[in-house]
Parts: sequence; structure tokens; C-alpha cells
Amino acid sequence: MTLRMLLVDDHAIVRQGVRQLLLNHGVVREVVEAESGTQALASLDGEPFDIVLLDISLPDMNGIELLKRVKRRAPSAPVMMFSMYREDQYAVRSLKAGAAGYLSKTVTATQMIEAIRQVAGGRKYVSPALAEALADYVSFDSDQLPHEKLSDREYQTLCMLASGKRLTDIAHALSLSVKTVSVYRARLLEKMKLRNNAELTFYVMSNRLVDLNPAMTG
Repeated sequence: MTLRMLLVDDHAIVRQGVRQLLLNHGVVREVVEAESGTQALASLDGEPFDIVLLDISLPDMNGIELLKRVKRRAPSAPVMMFSMYREDQYAVRSLKAGAAGYLSKTVTATQMIEAIRQVAGGRKYVSPALAEALADYVSFDSDQLPHEKLSDREYQTLCMLASGKRLTDIAHALSLSVKTVSVYRARLLEKMKLRNNAELTFYVMSNRLVDLNPAMTG
């Protein structure tokens, strides 16, 4: 089975590496590349894709927001999320939004090929780490944890604030105004019943929502 894939990632070297790997192993017959959410959505207007590999962190929109748009526009195309973020940060949200799987950028070539073939074949891909995250999620009582009440954008703002980013940094990264990011911050503090950034950071670290390794990016 050779596939036609839409590969969405804002790093050219990542796209080139994934493309060459999958072509060399005969997994795909064609890879259409997009470096932004806007390009990805435009690419969906042509011939249908067998699978979409989608990065969480993009320059013009949040990956989960784009996932929802892709599923509305091309509901039959399975979407595999592809990110450096740990499974317990975004995987559950991704699956709830319609993803068929969540693939870490730390996987081996063999794991990537297996996961892509599995998802393209109509099944879900769940790594051991994601299985554990899902087990933790469903084991909670019906009452949500405070951070589970946040919207995707509020949750992203929460993680970035806890990582030490300023409002201006977050606004730039998310292509939003500082005022809008400030509103997200106020909303998430209210929903989580926190008073300031210190309490926010303590909550995030206590619940291991963010890997504070500075080398880890989208």
C-alpha cells in the first residue's frame, strides 16, 4: 500500500527528512508539503489524501484547531498528530478532536512507518506512553481536573506561561495580540481558581503538564 500524504510542519528539514524516509521505504507514492495551516487547508482542495501528518505547533494556527478544520473539510482522511510535545500534554486533546493517532518526533524510523501504515489502514495508533496517558485520563472521576476545563488555546497559553514565556512572546508565537493573550490568561486563571503566575507554574509543574527542557519546541 503506497499512500498520498499531506505533511504539515513549519520546519523544512523535518519535512525533507520524513519525506525521504517514507519514499525510500515505499510507504508513500507522493508527499505534498505545507509549512502552515493556511497552506495545509489550501492543499485539501485538490486530490484526496490517504493520510495527513500534522505538527501541533505551526506559525499561523494551533495544530489542534487545524486538526478540527481538516476533519471538517476532509472527514475521510485520517490525521496523525506529529510533535515534540509529550503524549500526556496534547495527545488526549488531539484524539478527542478527531486525530487517529499521536506520534512523537522522538520515535524511530521503524515506529513511524508502522504508525503511518496502521492509521492509513483505518486503525488508531496508540504508543505505550499514550496508552498510559489515556488510562490516567479515564481513571479520573467524572469531575474534570482544573486544566481539563480549558479551551485548547487557553491550555496552550497555560503551558507557555508556565515555561516562562512573556505575554508578548506568546502573542508572537500564536499570531495573536497581547490583549487577546491577556484575556486567555485571565480566563484560565479564573477557571482554575488560581491567583497569579506563581500559582499557575506550581500547578503545571505539580501535574507534569510541561517539560521545561528549553530544547523542546513544537
